[in-house]
Amino acid sequence: MKHTVTVRGAFHLERGGTLHDPVVEVRTWGRHSATATLVCHALTGNADADEWWRSLFAPGRILDPRRRFVVAMNVLGGCSGSTGPTSIDQATGSPYGSAFPRVTIRDMVKLQRQVLDQLGVSYLELAIGGSMGAMQTLEWAALYPEFVGTIVPIASGASQSAWAIGLSEAQRHAIVTDPSFMGGRYPTDDQPEAGLATARMIAMATYRSPQSFDARFGRTEDERGFAVSSYLRYQGRKLADRFDANAYLTLIDAMDSHDLGRGRGPIEAILRRIPTRALVVAISTDMLYPVSEVRHLAAMLPSARFAVLDSPHGHDAFLIDTDQLDRIISGYLRDAHRSTEITPHGRSWA
Repeated sequence: MKHTVTVRGAFHLERGGTLHDPVVEVRTWGRHSATATLVCHALTGNADADEWWRSLFAPGRILDPRRRFVVAMNVLGGCSGSTGPTSIDQATGSPYGSAFPRVTIRDMVKLQRQVLDQLGVSYLELAIGGSMGAMQTLEWAALYPEFVGTIVPIASGASQSAWAIGLSEAQRHAIVTDPSFMGGRYPTDDQPEAGLATARMIAMATYRSPQSFDARFGRTEDERGFAVSSYLRYQGRKLADRFDANAYLTLIDAMDSHDLGRGRGPIEAILRRIPTRALVVAISTDMLYPVSEVRHLAAMLPSARFAVLDSPHGHDAFLIDTDQLDRIISGYLRDAHRSTEITPHGRSWA
């Protein structure tokens, strides 16, 4: 079921600025319950989690709606139904565009909490997500440990690394230096968004791995050039056709803001105080969030287990190798159900 939820009143953002009556697009599956499972989406995802994680919603899988009440939301600052740069600024009567205020992962989660309150959800038995979605699950555990029982952050660290921030900057530069991106927006709906397409091409190269590209493309060429070049151009055009450039800038900035210690204290001390059970999943060939970085996150959480999704597909493996991912998470949830013991953090058990 699709809902549009309006959070009435002033919503104050962490970095300054206020949104009035923000709207959030929500999808739900299964029988309504006060206990829910929250699915948090990645950078260019949306609330239609049954489309991009289809196999995890299948019978017997971890998001089977016959067994769980599942909720997903479009994030604040995006362009898929929730308040963001494409929304109308009531003060001007025009879309916010580049004037949309800066948003953090923490803001996203605080708004999600208010939406869940309106939906009558009083407890999350599970919050799960990959990449930017993983950052949201970690903020859920930091902000509302009494509200969420278990988190499954996939392919993220405790804070955004300099490496990932640098890659964000390259994508940002591709957009803001595009001559067509005049005054912080593209002039017409049919204007080719070359900067956004280039940013997506940069991102797609980091979402996969050398092994994945070599196996799929090698040095194959056709009349248009190398096959891998055609693939990246296609992915760039595809995103530019469906996504807003200012929303993309807003969300990569939010990802760069990810830091569980910001404004709270030393990050290790903060993480040590989070009691929430966690299954922290790394991907063996992830260039964006290497195994060592994700393992370090797991080692700092007192009630965490660590697992590695072994895949040649790089960062995007959490969207590709979903059979293996389901086995890892299902095994953890079975173990957690059978025992209330705290497993030593940082142990690889996959």
